[in-house]
Amino acid sequence: MESQAHRDKSELIPHPPLQQYYADEQHRRGFVSWLFDETACHYDWIIRAMSFGSGNWYRHKALLRAGLKQDDAMLDIATGTGPVAKAALRIVGPGGSVTGLDRSANMMLEAKKTVQIPFIQSDAAHLPFPDNSFDFLSMGYALRHVDDLHATFDEYLRVLKPGGTVLVMELTRHKSAFVNRFLKFYMRRIVPKIARIGSGTKDAETLMTYFWDTIENCVPPDDIMKAMANSGFLDNRRYCDMGIFSEYVGVKPE
Repeated sequence: MESQAHRDKSELIPHPPLQQYYADEQHRRGFVSWLFDETACHYDWIIRAMSFGSGNWYRHKALLRAGLKQDDAMLDIATGTGPVAKAALRIVGPGGSVTGLDRSANMMLEAKKTVQIPFIQSDAAHLPFPDNSFDFLSMGYALRHVDDLHATFDEYLRVLKPGGTVLVMELTRHKSAFVNRFLKFYMRRIVPKIARIGSGTKDAETLMTYFWDTIENCVPPDDIMKAMANSGFLDNRRYCDMGIFSEYVGVKPE
């Protein structure tokens, strides 16, 4: 199969079509939207179980590490049920603001139960905001689900203020083949079964198997960094924790 690095630079999809879930790239968007809408009511406890309860602490540290500060105006893209937004609110304080954006209406309905912020239904490549609107932009574990990395980072750059920061948290295959085999077993065999038993639905199991398959087939970190640079972000860096938790950070030129 042709590598992602050799695709037309005008478009870079995060991973090739996964035909065990949908027929082709044209059907991917509908499948992803359906899957997250159907599992929204179970999503919070699934991610808590998957991260052994460490997710809230990690998100808070990642936001601080990337430079989120008091009084910032932040946009949280693919906000889901709001875990990143919750962590951000504790940092920006009453003088700042957090706006959540997601294309899943059901995810945002769940988020509204626990997070008191504005929510907008849209997707990463079509942000309904004026240029230079935010100091900080975050995306938590959803870059694998966008339609086009280049178009996505172009929009991120547009809505950030000059000097503003983007933080994309994502999961990455481990460099160690042994560790990666263990993660694959845990993430694709154990977690989906827990999700199905705990939720009582097959859809939750499908969500978690799909979760791992998108990680395993995702473009490498270097391609993500190149997409950020091609869109105009500067000072791009990647911090990797435990070999799998990647944080991609870039700054919009002044």
